[in-house]
Amino acid sequence: MKKRLAILMSLVLSLSLLCGCVGTPVVYNCTEDHSTTQGTQPTEATPSVEGALKTGLAITANAADSENAVNAAYDVTMVAVLVDDNGIIQDCIIDGISAKIEFDATGTITTDLTAPISTKNELGENYGMVAWGGAKYEWNEQAAALAQYAVGKTVEELREGAVNEQGRAPEGSDLASTATIYLGGYVSAIEEAVANAKHLGAQGGDTLKLASINSAKSSVSATADAEGTAQLDCDVTALTEKDGVITSCYIDSLQAKVSFDQSGTITTDLTAPMLTKNQLGPDYGMVAWAGATAEWNEQAASFAAYVTGKTAQEVSGIAVNEKTAPTDADLAASVTIAIGGFQALILKALEA
Repeated sequence: MKKRLAILMSLVLSLSLLCGCVGTPVVYNCTEDHSTTQGTQPTEATPSVEGALKTGLAITANAADSENAVNAAYDVTMVAVLVDDNGIIQDCIIDGISAKIEFDATGTITTDLTAPISTKNELGENYGMVAWGGAKYEWNEQAAALAQYAVGKTVEELREGAVNEQGRAPEGSDLASTATIYLGGYVSAIEEAVANAKHLGAQGGDTLKLASINSAKSSVSATADAEGTAQLDCDVTALTEKDGVITSCYIDSLQAKVSFDQSGTITTDLTAPMLTKNQLGPDYGMVAWAGATAEWNEQAASFAAYVTGKTAQEVSGIAVNEKTAPTDADLAASVTIAIGGFQALILKALEA
């Protein structure tokens, strides 16, 4: 299994996300109106079994701390949730990415773009909040404390009890004894994940997983003819499994870009929202600009539905061509983009 995952991961990196077309969505066509969501959300199936739960995913990101002729500094939060029909959170996982893509005063990228980009949970104690920041608990421990606190609560109850007016755990609370970091943004991300949650097949007793594959390989230095781009690509999945079988799957992808000129001066509006591919929907432009028969979120949604009910072995065994586009007739009817990245993402989540 490890060898199979390694092979699929190498496919992802070598394809470099096919300019953002190797992504990861789920089942869409939402009628809800979110102020920052222009695209579609997973299509909700009517629950037919008592104990059905909704699976939700949220990705939030900003590059507000980026500096001219220094770096594009990305702060990404990812949240997976299981929610019942009363809005009570049954499970929650929080993770994040702190990534810097450096460039100098000549517009040349100086970061090793082949280096792996690990999440904060993956880094664990190597993230350094205890060793270098003097914190009592590491980031992953503090995030886990908030996630555990969220279980059994609605969003309203979570917001009321988890944070004060300063966005931190109320002084003297059980949560404050472990979580001393600013929590406001993480609570908002949980709220978004709950709002996005849909009936995708999860049941009580299923195990929730959250995984991402991240890369800066699409970044380019500035030239006399074109601006440079510090690009962070994050494919993320929230899925549930039971006895090794996927019971629900929700996938989204972030393609974050900070542009700069030959002097290293940032030309991107760092205050503009960074939308995921699901949120962009038709504005991502695969149909309008690339001539695709279906948009990225629609194609990825089809893949997510296709792998639901499958094991890791079955996912890795999906037939593909040399470009990792599916050759299975049922899947190829709705998915024409490369799926090597999708396969690697699902396998990583199942092995977590």
